[in-house]
Amino acid sequence: METPDAIRCASVLSIHPGGIEAREDELAVEEPMEVRVLRREGKEWVAHSLAVTMRTPGHDFELAVGFLFTEGVIASRRDILDIHYCAEHEGEAPRNIVNVVLAEGVQVDPARLSRNFYTSSSCGICGKASLELVRALIRRPLADAARIARDVLFALSESARDAQSLFARTGGVHAAALFDGHGRLLLVREDVGRHNAMDKVVGHLVLTESVPASGTIALLSGRASFELVQKALVAGIPVVAAIGAPSSLAVTVARDFGLTLIGFLRDGRFNVYAGAERLDLAPGA
Repeated sequence: METPDAIRCASVLSIHPGGIEAREDELAVEEPMEVRVLRREGKEWVAHSLAVTMRTPGHDFELAVGFLFTEGVIASRRDILDIHYCAEHEGEAPRNIVNVVLAEGVQVDPARLSRNFYTSSSCGICGKASLELVRALIRRPLADAARIARDVLFALSESARDAQSLFARTGGVHAAALFDGHGRLLLVREDVGRHNAMDKVVGHLVLTESVPASGTIALLSGRASFELVQKALVAGIPVVAAIGAPSSLAVTVARDFGLTLIGFLRDGRFNVYAGAERLDLAPGA
C-alpha cells in the first residue's frame, strides 16, 4: 500500500474526443533520498554518504538496506544496529536522508559505491568485469527449487497487478513482486525507479532475515536488466520473471550463475532465457 507521501496532485488539461477538460491528476512522487552509513571510528561516530537515488517515498528503510546488501556493504541483518531518518540539518526534509548505523567491524569503501557504477562511460566497465563483480557479491550458490508449473507463471502478472495500488492511481511507477513457488504473493513494492522497487523487496528480506530467498519468484513490471538480475542473485532468489525483455548481459549472468530467467510474461506466453530445468512446461502443469 502506498504512503500518503507517495502521491501528489497536479492540475492538467485532458484532451479527448469529447473536448477539453480541466481536472486534477494524481502523480507518483519522485524525490531524492540519500543513503548514509554511520560507523564508529575510534571514539567517534562518522557518517559516510554512499548514494543518492530518486525514489518514491515509502519503505525507505527497506530501500536503504536493500541497496547496502546488494552492493556488498552488509551481509545480513546482524550488520545493522539501527536505522533512522536524519534530522540534523534545519530546513532540510529529514525523511530524504536515511542513516544506517553499522555494527562494529563492518567495512565500508565509499569510493566504490555509486548508483552509476555499472553505467558510467568513464569507468571502462565491460561484460567480463560485470560478471566478476557479481561473483564477488554472491555469498552462496542458488538453492535447487521445486519445479514451477507454467500455469503458476501465467497467473503471476495478474496477481501482482491487483496489488499495485500506486500504479492503479498514477500509472507512473515500476513494481517488483515476490511470490512463493506456488504463486502465492508474498509482497510487492512500487517505485519510480525499477532498481529501487527491487531494493525494497530485498531490503524487506534482509530485515526479516529471509535471505537466501530460496524457492521464490521475483516478478518485474518492466524489463530485466543486469542490475536487477544481480540483485536477485545476491538475495538468493532463484527465478526472475519480467513483463518485458531481458538485456543480453542479464541473460549471460543468469546462465553463468544458474538463475532461471523469464521474459515477456504476458498475454498467455513467455520466453525462457535460462534455467528451464526449474520449470514444468507441460500444458496444464
